[in-house]
Amino acid sequence: MNTMTIKNILIYGAIGCTVWMGCDSSNVADEDGSLDEDLIVMLTKNGERTVANFILPASDDFGSIPQDPANPLTEDKVELGKLLFHETALSTNPRHESARGTYSCATCHHADAGFQAGRQQGIGDGGSGWGQHGENRGINPDYAVDEVDVQPLKSPTILNSAFQRINMWDGRFGARGMNEGTESEWLPGSEAEANWLGYEGLETQAIQALKVHRMDNIENSIVASHPVYQELWQRVFPGEPVTTEYAGLAIAAYERTVFSSQAPFQRWLKGDYGALSAAEKRGALVFFGDVGCERMCHSGGALSSMNFYALGMPDMQGSDVIGPIPPSLGRGGFLRNPDEYYRFKMQQLYNLADSPFYGHGGTFRSLREVVEYYNEGIPAESIPEHILAENFKPLHLTEQEIADLTLFLENALYDPNLDRYVPDALPSGNCFPANDAAARRDLGCE
Repeated sequence: MNTMTIKNILIYGAIGCTVWMGCDSSNVADEDGSLDEDLIVMLTKNGERTVANFILPASDDFGSIPQDPANPLTEDKVELGKLLFHETALSTNPRHESARGTYSCATCHHADAGFQAGRQQGIGDGGSGWGQHGENRGINPDYAVDEVDVQPLKSPTILNSAFQRINMWDGRFGARGMNEGTESEWLPGSEAEANWLGYEGLETQAIQALKVHRMDNIENSIVASHPVYQELWQRVFPGEPVTTEYAGLAIAAYERTVFSSQAPFQRWLKGDYGALSAAEKRGALVFFGDVGCERMCHSGGALSSMNFYALGMPDMQGSDVIGPIPPSLGRGGFLRNPDEYYRFKMQQLYNLADSPFYGHGGTFRSLREVVEYYNEGIPAESIPEHILAENFKPLHLTEQEIADLTLFLENALYDPNLDRYVPDALPSGNCFPANDAAARRDLGCE
């Protein structure tokens, strides 16, 4: 599309919106299209690439979705995985009987929280209650603190995770990509031992998560007996027994189709130039410009990366944290290499506003706070200078640039319709994402 066409569309759209529809003029992006032109030039690097580089695939466009060759996507497999991901009846191996059938994968990765936990620290087995978005989930009174299934790091989102070949903050899961050559760290009894199965990161993580989070008694669960699950299972894995490995493959297939493709920035990339406000476009220009957010850390459709950086962010701490929390060593902890200590994998950037806990410890409580942290370029925790990321230094952004960049992250990258990835109901009839008595009351299941 040439410059004149862009200008004509935007000018006509602005006049039509203001004069004929009477809509709020603050929603008009920029009347002469100059910000759009600048952003297109920046995204395309003056024609070296296209804006399609940043467009997320449609969830049913399996040919465009990155996938594990050993776990090809099919419609039935994705449907099975969606049900298993949300099925609280899979919690068949809890520490206490009172928690049986009360939690699921979605307990710590649910749509209302941008497929994050909705609280700083996700709680699976041993949790109770919900609130509105998971924020009021606490400890089941039957559980001692050291019995509760919690993690020492913030639960990452499954959004746009198809672009990740290795998974977790330290990248321990995945037999390929950057983990080729790390076989010496796939130790017997460790979580990384699951890499010997040979799968990509999402598949490995989904299989191992069922074990870690006490949902690995799949063969004796509802999946092996309920007619809906059995019919789906035989279509997806004909003649194969119900196992944790196969269940993990189905869950990973579902996760690969969960994209924030209705976010305003995605609409803008597809030609809806009125989807972003002028301030959000200015924020995008900061993000993709000389500051280097895209160039160094957050690229591609998910605005994510396979790279690991030490940014001096604090480990998990706070009054709501269930501890104790051991020191987080990042990639170096997995590799047992001190030169890689405190380096954590860069996360994707969509729907971050749904769960206001940022950094590997979830210690930042607003996106503005994160932007200001990067702008100041001063590590909160003392780490060796040679480990600190070279690009972590003062950015010298103005107050206006900080505000615009924050708006871009909060609004332009926010998909408001993630419920489309949630089942209407489960074969078990259970409440979800959690099914304990207190959560059922909060979620309106009673």
